[in-house]
Amino acid sequence: MARVFVITGPSGVGKGTLIRSLREQIPELELSVSATTRAPRPGEADGVDYHFLSDAEFQRQVDAGEFVEHATYSGRRYGTLRAELERRTAAGSPVVLEIEVQGARQVRAAMPEALQVFIAPPSLEALRARLVGRGTDDPRDVEARLRVAEEELTAQDEFAEVVVNDRLEDAVDALTRIVRAALDQAPRR
Repeated sequence: MARVFVITGPSGVGKGTLIRSLREQIPELELSVSATTRAPRPGEADGVDYHFLSDAEFQRQVDAGEFVEHATYSGRRYGTLRAELERRTAAGSPVVLEIEVQGARQVRAAMPEALQVFIAPPSLEALRARLVGRGTDDPRDVEARLRVAEEELTAQDEFAEVVVNDRLEDAVDALTRIVRAALDQAPRR
């Protein structure tokens, strides 16, 4: 049984921050690096934050069946490369995926044993403030992300676990408890 943890939720909800804190609490967790067609943000490095691909290369890899999941989000493509995930799980490492809701549904179909956690904002207004506050998207992109977020928030009942990211420390504690409990039950290699 693979020990795979899917962390999903709307853009700007704090998935990346929560996963960094989770990995500080559970250092054996490895992060699967997703592929994307979006441009790198300041400070992001290829192969570390994402595998940055052209639209054509992304499509070539989709056509070749090289993704476990892939989705389009706010006009850009994201996905988890099968080789990236298999390399880590074959070594027996627990792996965490930071993906969008569309991709989480695909992983659920392909890997029903994966534990899926939905990260929710305390409110849509709080999510808007976070997206604007991080200053990485222009106002049109923020509005597009909020429209998608409203739809994604209706999907949280599909997920085994939901963590509301209101106070960061509380959300980290809740997520750590969920992952530790699952790791304690999962067979080790």
